[in-house]
Amino acid sequence: MSEWTRQQRRLLRGGLAVLAVTPALVGIWGTVSPRGFYDTFPGAGHHWVSAVGAYDEHLVRDVGALYLGFLVLLAFAFVWLDRRLVQAALVSYAVAALPHLAYHTTTLDNFSTADAIAEIAALALNVVLPVGLLAVTRPRRVTA
Repeated sequence: MSEWTRQQRRLLRGGLAVLAVTPALVGIWGTVSPRGFYDTFPGAGHHWVSAVGAYDEHLVRDVGALYLGFLVLLAFAFVWLDRRLVQAALVSYAVAALPHLAYHTTTLDNFSTADAIAEIAALALNVVLPVGLLAVTRPRRVTA
């Protein structure tokens, strides 16, 4: 008997894939092109990183590398779907995302209203989604 129902597997894999988008984008971009990431993230004419503070190549590269580490963890959780690994990945991601969200809620002065809403919504998703997915990882109840 599988550890997960088909619905749990589908929800968990879908949620883990959505969570992996941010670490893939930030991790690769921040590591490969730290100045480009700083100047133009998230793209399309928006500037969410440069609006908050001074450029620091070391910091941007480190953040990119840390996101790549999360990407690897989420990929292993996606492939293996081991309960404890999935739970550890989700809790770790939420623990990192919550203070990130909290900080950015205090640094919106240089943002347009639309950019402020978009940034906070994206960062909030990185907290709410893993917490919601944790509920999906509960063991199935076996009825006799």
